[in-house]
Amino acid sequence: MTTSSSERGVSLGMPELPAPAYPDDVRERLERDAREIIARYPDSRSALLPLLHLVQSEEGHVTRTGMRFCADVLELTTAEVTAVATFYTMYRRKPSGDYQVGVCTNTLCAVMGGDAIFAELQEHLGVGNGETTDDGKVTLEHIECNAACDFAPVVMVNWEFFDNQTPASAKAMVDDLRAGRPVEPTRGAQLCTFKETARILAGFPDERPGAVEAGGGAGPASLVGLRLARGETAPARVVHPRDGAPQDRDVHEPSPSEHLSSHDAPQDTSASDPAHPAGPAAEEGE
Repeated sequence: MTTSSSERGVSLGMPELPAPAYPDDVRERLERDAREIIARYPDSRSALLPLLHLVQSEEGHVTRTGMRFCADVLELTTAEVTAVATFYTMYRRKPSGDYQVGVCTNTLCAVMGGDAIFAELQEHLGVGNGETTDDGKVTLEHIECNAACDFAPVVMVNWEFFDNQTPASAKAMVDDLRAGRPVEPTRGAQLCTFKETARILAGFPDERPGAVEAGGGAGPASLVGLRLARGETAPARVVHPRDGAPQDRDVHEPSPSEHLSSHDAPQDTSASDPAHPAGPAAEEGE
């Protein structure tokens, strides 16, 4: 005796209908932009990544319609486009906010306070990871390394840096975003919406006055190692706690022969100093 799928509680469902097309005026505009993007590459399929940013700039996330458009203009299958769009986390698969607030919870940022920032922002905004506030302003997510470990803990908003954050500063920042008040990154260009950011990532000029000149680069802390490698030195400075007031202290000015840190120069070890050889390893329990 056999049982049907419905008797077993299995629903086969209906096949998904093809994605709807863009309205004619939207498609015409996107095709014009797509031709400009494709012309940059000797192989048209190499334009897929910026094209996905382009369609993301249209609706704020990569829709089935956007993936169908990319497949059509590049003569790819929708499966090929979907495989790429689902691989990279910068492509959103569902509606999201005007501002993507990403809290780094990788190792260094986490131990420096990133975990606490993320937990408090979830409670403060009333959303979970990858969720958007009811007003559509902020999408919160935890992200992996922001490549700014020397400024930990780091929060990024639409891929602009907010360095050395605390739970209090992060909550004040998202409150300002939701209220429409100006918010300035620690370094880099002024903030724009996620859709505008996506169009810039597609390779189109950022036409906001002063935005290009303010483009983010390596911060001073990131360049210390490079200066030391070049034999350069700089006056030592006292870094005050983020929540503390400056204190009057005498600061020693290093000479050119001195290093700013004991980690900057080779240290004598038992392997390099014959006068102090390492003895035999002690047996367990000795």
